Amino acid sequence: MARKRRVLIGKVGLDGHEVGARVVAKALADAGMEVIYTGLRQTPEMIANVALQEDVDLIGISILSGSHLFLLAEIIRNLKEKQLTIPIIVGGTIPSQDIPLLKEMGVAEVFLPETSVSRIMNSIDGILA
Repeated sequence: MARKRRVLIGKVGLDGHEVGARVVAKALADAGMEVIYTGLRQTPEMIANVALQEDVDLIGISILSGSHLFLLAEIIRNLKEKQLTIPIIVGGTIPSQDIPLLKEMGVAEVFLPETSVSRIMNSIDGILA
């Protein structure tokens, strides 16, 4: 029997809005994935530590605070320090001009607020295929 896909859903920084992250986490769990939800106000280092400890297959970050470039760069740096290669997706209020920058940094996919949960799940399936 194959191991369930393990997905970490994290909220980084001072952003206190978690409804979207919880909706995605619930949908992924309902689809049969094992979801580790870190809760609010995590640091990039905390995200990397949980990813290592939980042996996750993918990291999903929800950011609505506008600090996505800095925080994702820090998450990626922390993962590299731990010699982890884990795909990262991000969702939230991301300006369209920042999407190419995030992808250059190594983010696998960016989802804006109006993205359907089914599109997110299809993307995850493609990333983890």
